[in-house]
Amino acid sequence: MKRVVFSAAALAAAVALAAASGAGAQGSGAKIVTRRTSLGTILVDSRGFTLYAFSRDGRDADACVRVAGCIQIWPAVTTTGKPAAGPGAKASLLGTIPYRGSLKQVTYAGHPLYTYTGDEGPGDTDYVGISDSGGTWPALNPAGHEVN
Repeated sequence: MKRVVFSAAALAAAVALAAASGAGAQGSGAKIVTRRTSLGTILVDSRGFTLYAFSRDGRDADACVRVAGCIQIWPAVTTTGKPAAGPGAKASLLGTIPYRGSLKQVTYAGHPLYTYTGDEGPGDTDYVGISDSGGTWPALNPAGHEVN
């Protein structure tokens, strides 16, 4: 399994990138869709970027926010409205949990969803299953099961 170690400079750059781009944040209603990859069909955001779960999370509970530097590297997928299921995703598995202020974090089959600041483009799955922030980061398939 891959292990990612970030230097202080890399962490600072990722934090700046996440803040500047609003990484993980969606407009009024996040849209969750699917994409075929070398790992099979997985959940992605409306831009085609891989969505991740975190092995330390409980059902409908975000543990990443309590780990130093985690949320800056693995931004939560957030919404201010009701999330929408696009092609391949199941609306019945979508939900939200409280996040910060008026934002809600999107969940799928009880898994809080995240993006990864290191993904280079749509469909990138190089970081699926890596160990970071004290846990692993699987993708999810349309049934809500982990994919590594």
